[in-house]
Amino acid sequence: MEKDEADPSRQRNGAVGVLYGEFTDPLDDRVRYSVSLTESVLTVQRICSSPGRSKVLFNLTDCVGCRAYRGPDSADVGAYFAAYFYPFKRRWMSAGVARQRVEQGFRVALVQDPLANLQEAERWARAIRDASVLQAPRREGAVYAEVRRPCRVMILVNPHSGRGQALQLFTGHVQGMLTEAAVPYTLVITEHQNHARELVRKADLSQCDALVIMSGDGLLFEVINGLMEREDWQEAIQTPLGILPGGSGNALAASVHHYSQSPPAWNEELLLSCGFMLCKGLIGSMDLVSIHLASRQRLFSFLSLAWGFVADVDIESEKYRHVGAIRFLMGTLVRLASLRVYQGRLAYLPVKEAPTLPKGSIKSNQPPSTPQHQSLCSSLPCRLIPNTSPNQNSRHNHNSTNSNHNTLTNSSNNAITTKRPETQSDGKTRAPEDSLLPGLDQPIPDSWTVVKEEDFVLVLAIYQSHLAEDLWTAPGAMADDGVIHLFYVTAGISRPALLRLFLAMEKGGHLACGCPHLVYEKVKALRLEPISPQGMITVDGEMVEYGPVQAQIHPGLAKFICG
Repeated sequence: MEKDEADPSRQRNGAVGVLYGEFTDPLDDRVRYSVSLTESVLTVQRICSSPGRSKVLFNLTDCVGCRAYRGPDSADVGAYFAAYFYPFKRRWMSAGVARQRVEQGFRVALVQDPLANLQEAERWARAIRDASVLQAPRREGAVYAEVRRPCRVMILVNPHSGRGQALQLFTGHVQGMLTEAAVPYTLVITEHQNHARELVRKADLSQCDALVIMSGDGLLFEVINGLMEREDWQEAIQTPLGILPGGSGNALAASVHHYSQSPPAWNEELLLSCGFMLCKGLIGSMDLVSIHLASRQRLFSFLSLAWGFVADVDIESEKYRHVGAIRFLMGTLVRLASLRVYQGRLAYLPVKEAPTLPKGSIKSNQPPSTPQHQSLCSSLPCRLIPNTSPNQNSRHNHNSTNSNHNTLTNSSNNAITTKRPETQSDGKTRAPEDSLLPGLDQPIPDSWTVVKEEDFVLVLAIYQSHLAEDLWTAPGAMADDGVIHLFYVTAGISRPALLRLFLAMEKGGHLACGCPHLVYEKVKALRLEPISPQGMITVDGEMVEYGPVQAQIHPGLAKFICG
């Protein structure tokens, strides 16, 4: 009863082929369906007296896979195929929409030959899979690659992340989806801190098409730095990275979901969205930031560099980890009750002042920076307003290293002291060159901006849109915009005003608050020199040594699985 055997994933004479057939319901042979497949839609219509009311269209953009199989009864000559969709549907108990699983199955019994029926079911399953691959959701204007199919995935799970439920979340929500999408994977459960870092540093990445993290942001920090510590870092960092939220903050997962232009999602809905993107297998570019510490240690960051209020909340709220994401709210309220002010010096290289480097001056495989988005705060009334508040520096109980460096003064010329990367015996560089950064003991170039204030409540450099699932910190940020989004809040802000900023940040409205103590700049590089003898600095939510720090962005250095 098939009318056209055209492959729906191909075009013939400019027209899209259509596959047509009639099948029965897997659970009731009395229910018959008329089924047609085009390059973008699977149409299912129940054959009955009122066909207009029983027609359902499944968008192949929402399809993760399709499989053919025999029934459990050996006497059954029929075969079956089932397609798996995750369309946006209205939530049961609240407003809005979220991806929800829909399975549509059919029984094929065109003839009495079981093998012929199975072959027909396999032909339909293959056609649906092939067509759905071509219909992966793509953001307008973005350039994507695709993971190799079948994609061999290594999934790293931290069983202690968040409330300690990462493994249960994987088996309950993601494992079945990967089976539906026919994605083979190797599951690795991390056993201790830096286990993932050690593993990827030594792993044979030729046997892996993607590295996927099921945890919070800390485990991805380990993986990225493990990749960048390899001798073949240039090839290793091109391994596509995926994120499945299993921690407390889940900032990158929330950002990746946001970049897909999907409606807001949290908790299991966010996990389902990220699992869906993993199954669809689109790859985009992601910026990394090179960070230098006073001890000459170099780290690579994908999310943020924080000092002051944000870093304090992140680290001090660890004691509330058992309550999940609400730990950050509890930590915020505790820190607001005894608001601290830190003294330090801050300087940055604005995007508009970033020099154009001579061709070939960076010995890395990074692509050129993408065009910049228009600033969202060009009219903010809070640019570099002098601080008139008294010094409120407080003492804390955190171990620290006192910094008395005074290198945030402009040099006498525009020359940049280039930090050369380490080289191996074969002449290969160990890491990309930070050509915008002078040495930490060197003065900054004239093209940099020195912040007049020295009393801060917080300094936050972020390169993703979200700082947590419910904190839309940099509304204009994209994973590959080539920009560090620098926020700082100067001393003198009241507790209610600071709380209002963070409440507005839930919907990305903090830049419109008109707060005179909030400053936002787009930069390519920055330097921070704490003067206060005690405090905390975090990189991607992980505490690092306290002292002078500087950073530079490397556009598009990594690859990540996105939507």
